[in-house]
Amino acid sequence: MAEREIITIDEEKCTGCGSCVPGCPEGALQIIDDKARLVSDLFCDGLGACIGDCPEDAISIIKREAEPYDEVKVMINIVKQGENTIKAHLEHLKNHGETVFLKQATDYLEENGIENPLEKETIIKQESGSEASEGKLPCGCPGSSVRDMREDKSKTTEYDDVGVRQKSELRQWPVQIHLVPVNAPYFDSADLLIAADCVPFAYGDFHRSLLKNKILLVGCPKLDDAGFYKDKITEIFKENDIKSVTIAHMEVPCCFGLVKLVNDALKDSGKDIPLDDIMIKVNGEIREE
Repeated sequence: MAEREIITIDEEKCTGCGSCVPGCPEGALQIIDDKARLVSDLFCDGLGACIGDCPEDAISIIKREAEPYDEVKVMINIVKQGENTIKAHLEHLKNHGETVFLKQATDYLEENGIENPLEKETIIKQESGSEASEGKLPCGCPGSSVRDMREDKSKTTEYDDVGVRQKSELRQWPVQIHLVPVNAPYFDSADLLIAADCVPFAYGDFHRSLLKNKILLVGCPKLDDAGFYKDKITEIFKENDIKSVTIAHMEVPCCFGLVKLVNDALKDSGKDIPLDDIMIKVNGEIREE
């Protein structure tokens, strides 16, 4: 077994209400002895769809040794539960950018002559001319839903030096490196800003001077898993046509880890992408080299 991300349940907090169970179409959770239990590592994908359904904040994600998630075994369990559960599972994988597992799931349906509810829904919408709803995930974790806001004209504003309220220049969601799908559509021909998560708080002109017209990734090289970040950013570089990369980090020593991991990711990707390094002082000024 290897280490991977998987959910854990705090038994002291868990009341056994069962709210988390419907949020896990994979079938990894059951109520046993009045507590929610993870019944199989094989069924837990570690994405945390169940977290948003727990009213007691008893579920979190940890990294530990666990059996690899098995999509085929999950599908064998899911198809028994009917079309709605199949659909919820496929949308869960799709909205989290899990393209490999999604292909395994759809291949399983095709090989076993089972109708793919996502394809069925697409046909119905095309025939009716209706558009898909945006911003809410059937898996119960709307905070991770991908949103492309680059064409939102309401974000445009003029600035001056006298009390103008600055509007957000954010053009996509999510922004946290753990949550951003590798193949998100907004990465196509993007100017990418990779910022340490303290930077927006320290640098008052962050939106106008750094973020404007860029796609944002945010993380902490000290408190988060830097190795995971390097691998994730490497894949983003490999899989997308990134025009440029700007690194924004604080002047404190621990923050230089972000510079290293992004440079390592760029090297591992084999891409030649223009790279700019911006350092912010703790007093909120840009440090000139």
